[in-house]
Amino acid sequence: MRQKIIAGNWKMNNSNTESLSLLQELLNFNFPKDIRIIISPPYTQLGLVNEKLEKSNIEVASQNMHFADNGAYTGEISSSMIKSLGVFISILGHSERRTYFNETDESLKEKVDKAINENIEIIFCVGEKLSDRNSGNHFEHIKIQLEKTVFLQPAESWKKIIIAYEPIWAIGTGETASPKQVQEMHLFIRNIISENYSKTLADSISIIYGGSVKPSNANDIFSQSDVDGGLIGGASLKSKDFAAIVNAS
Repeated sequence: MRQKIIAGNWKMNNSNTESLSLLQELLNFNFPKDIRIIISPPYTQLGLVNEKLEKSNIEVASQNMHFADNGAYTGEISSSMIKSLGVFISILGHSERRTYFNETDESLKEKVDKAINENIEIIFCVGEKLSDRNSGNHFEHIKIQLEKTVFLQPAESWKKIIIAYEPIWAIGTGETASPKQVQEMHLFIRNIISENYSKTLADSISIIYGGSVKPSNANDIFSQSDVDGGLIGGASLKSKDFAAIVNAS
């Protein structure tokens, strides 16, 4: 049975004080035990947040990870650094990393390889630009992103892979893909996983949606048969909104 997952990506937001305040608010909510909840704070707060959530059922993920063990990579963070803080999940391939920091499928393949080899679970993001969707190229674009990265992994690696579909045109814009568009892409992704591996594996993979999810639209999106939760951006910075989204799943 596929896991329902709600992951909150705080991006470059919150001081230590703000983070602690938000976490305290989140810990006051009674979340359903069958939903996996993940929080991804900035690097500077990974240890702090993980320690605060140690006795809760909320997990912690890094927002990125380098493929090298160490070296002259100013500003980067390695798998061993993440693990030393007790963190064993990382978001990889977020559209903002691809867009603003020029991450490519080739560099992401190296990151995926490193994460899997280091036993770090990944939330791997794929998504198309508005131009891709308007030209009818959105399915092919997603297929290529997967073929050049996670589809190069053996079947056993998929125990450590969560797919997040995040249409770039719906991230931080207030625009949201319709429930029909979300379901259509999630089903497409599940079908090509099945084609590359097996239906059994495809049916076991959690595919979550990211793109301006908020309390007002979460229920409609999460009710789609191939949507297994969400990767939440701005709404994860407000405890009541995040809690409402978790409860909508």
